[in-house]
Amino acid sequence: MKTSWRSASLVATAAGVLALTTGCGQDNVTTPSSAAQNVGATAPAGVGSVTSPSTGAGNGYGADGSQASGSPAAVAPAGELSVASNPDLGKVLTDSSGLTLYRFDSDTAKPPKSNCDGGCATTWPPVPADDASAGAGIDKALLGEVTRTDGTKQLTVGGWPVYRYAKDVNAGDVNGQGVGGKWFATAPDGKKATLADLPGLSVRKDAKLGDIIVDKNGMTVYRFIKDKAWPKSVSNCTGDCLAKWPAVAEVATNDTKGIQKKGLMGFTRPDTGQKQMTVNCWPIYTFSGDAKAGDTNGQGVGGTWYAVSPEGKLVGAPGA
Repeated sequence: MKTSWRSASLVATAAGVLALTTGCGQDNVTTPSSAAQNVGATAPAGVGSVTSPSTGAGNGYGADGSQASGSPAAVAPAGELSVASNPDLGKVLTDSSGLTLYRFDSDTAKPPKSNCDGGCATTWPPVPADDASAGAGIDKALLGEVTRTDGTKQLTVGGWPVYRYAKDVNAGDVNGQGVGGKWFATAPDGKKATLADLPGLSVRKDAKLGDIIVDKNGMTVYRFIKDKAWPKSVSNCTGDCLAKWPAVAEVATNDTKGIQKKGLMGFTRPDTGQKQMTVNCWPIYTFSGDAKAGDTNGQGVGGTWYAVSPEGKLVGAPGA
């Protein structure tokens, strides 16, 4: 940091001095010349785009209605169900081939009812109930069946109809997690295998970006290069920008894991009155173009948006 504590104290107000004691600072990343006109509110073509109604968004299942070529998901028997350990989701229910089983928020468990037919059932093949059995770690009393509109019997777990995802090809794939905001991997008890047990902010190791911060839902956290952290936190993402890059709400310091405590605090946005969280005093956001946990579609958007390291630094930014 180029600005020393001694020189900062000569120009800071009393409030500024108090802020400095909490570790507010900046990493002096130079703003690219293109950033002056580009707030990065729009993702590049093809990145993080929302599926159009004609391709499935309007039917509530968030898929394109076409089965992946060569997918083993279609009509294969379930066999003995197993419990797999996923580093991001914890315990996940799989079929005998190791394919992840999913549940649909538009279905019901009491009474069991599937609301996924037609093109939805092509993308999310119902798991047959006929030969399904409970393996280790699964209560067989939770297994049941529901009669679908075509008369076939679909497996239920804890009352919830379960499905495979046509785009899961290999054992352990969880490409369907969070799709459309309605599809989730199934836990062994039939509940969602979600990331609800994550702290408010934590660290995830991304295959390309390394250690990056995620929120309580496992969604990637970003920084805007035009924001300010010193002498006080300032967000320059407002209006339409804020709609695309939602501010992360304030999180208690003890509800974080693996993140530098210095400058870990909230500040009040003057435009909305919302308390926004900061890391190393930099405001943080998520990206509306990230559909599910683990997505990093916001990385590098407009040359002004980047994932955040556990120290609050920009990940992968030029000169960072």
